[in-house]
Amino acid sequence: MSEQVSRRAVVAGLLLLTLAPASAPVPESPFLPPEARDLWREGVVLARGTRSLVVGHHAPPGTLDELARRADTAGRRVSDVLGRSVRPLVVVPESAREAAGLAGVERVDGLAAVADGGRVIVVPEVFARLNATGKDVVLAHELTHVVAGTGDLPVWLYEGFADYVGYRDAGLPVRTAAAELGDEVRAGRVPSELPGPAAFAADGGDPVRLARAYQEAWLACRFLADRFGEETLVRFYREAQAAGVDRALASLGLSAATLTARWRAYVRDQLA
Repeated sequence: MSEQVSRRAVVAGLLLLTLAPASAPVPESPFLPPEARDLWREGVVLARGTRSLVVGHHAPPGTLDELARRADTAGRRVSDVLGRSVRPLVVVPESAREAAGLAGVERVDGLAAVADGGRVIVVPEVFARLNATGKDVVLAHELTHVVAGTGDLPVWLYEGFADYVGYRDAGLPVRTAAAELGDEVRAGRVPSELPGPAAFAADGGDPVRLARAYQEAWLACRFLADRFGEETLVRFYREAQAAGVDRALASLGLSAATLTARWRAYVRDQLA
């Protein structure tokens, strides 16, 4: 998974919704940010929130208006955690195939959105099936990648941190948000190590295992926030970007081994 394109698996418990017929695009404005220019020759459909901009292609304005409101919410959530102003830019292509082309990847199978440079690209067929909470979590997750970056961090840290932000104000119990991992824990199978890159491979993989990987990563970051505080979690993330995870852990009095042991105990305590 590259720094430029980070992927988000589908949230469990989807609610099927239907998109309305498309409306005619309008010419591009010279005031669009660079990440929103020259996307489609025939122009774009725009919607603006309080701080967000949504750019669509053959998309109904009502859908974009809803996305702008949700992007505003996601922006506030990310801003509250990271302590900086956030102005979300969301791009809505016509299809998953077009989303993959814009993101510069071969496929986005099963993904609701991807973070690409300074923008979030929605995968319309999948995003439309998410319920309201799922949409808000996905947008906040991807926007966290856009704002915080991923650098050379291990995948468990940048995906777990993005999920920490996404779920922070979602109002979901831990057992609901980590249902797949909870099933494993209650069956006596507590993960032995933090998930690596292979666990997050979406192409042709097991969707349940993929969901567990995100949940394992989320609970690692949630453990750090519960144990040391949210501000310390944010400092840890930034220090890990600057100096590496081992040094950042050492500043908390932890090693990779002690973090893993305490995370496993936390997972068991939260989900057993």
